[in-house]
Amino acid sequence: MVKQERAARTRQALIEAAAAVFAEEGFAAASLSTISRQAGVSNGALHFHFASKNALADAVEAQACERLARITATAPARPLPLLQRVIDATHALMDALAADTVLRGAFALACEPTRPRQGSPHTHWRHWLEDILRRAERNGALARGIRAADAARTLTAATVGFAVLGADDPSWLGRTHMTALWNTLLPGLAPRQDLPRLRTTGSHPAPTTPHPHPRP
Repeated sequence: MVKQERAARTRQALIEAAAAVFAEEGFAAASLSTISRQAGVSNGALHFHFASKNALADAVEAQACERLARITATAPARPLPLLQRVIDATHALMDALAADTVLRGAFALACEPTRPRQGSPHTHWRHWLEDILRRAERNGALARGIRAADAARTLTAATVGFAVLGADDPSWLGRTHMTALWNTLLPGLAPRQDLPRLRTTGSHPAPTTPHPHPRP
């Protein structure tokens, strides 16, 4: 049992170190030696858990997709309009990217041209947006003439863009920018009668302690 727990801690340390190195250096430039050193383990321990850099990147993306699924699946404490759930999820994603090395590293990996797209968090995020916005379209919760697919593509591009910009300047991951985006988009996205009950700042408070990722 002790060995299993130690192995699990080592594996997690490698995933978190790899995510940090991928986010900082990119997949191609990242070396396994740098990752093992940052994790505080030997190269042999790294190869025991992961056969290759690709396998390590796959593990980073898989764990990030699990964390992203928890963000999108979080049940609201009270019934909320579908568009409010989308607004809240975008704020939660930015909060998570600011605080979560694994999620941030996986979003960076998803921008790498050599990495597959199907298992990336970008794909999972886009599919969730498409699903909930299709439900909003069916329920009359989108403005007339707005197609769910178009809205999903726009929001995917905007949020992924914030993630990319946030890699160099963490302020892009703050709620101010996301609120400004919603102030711009929401009047054209929601039916006019629904606008008074939609909060562009999100219906949940921001984390009490900010966790901007440090720049080296």
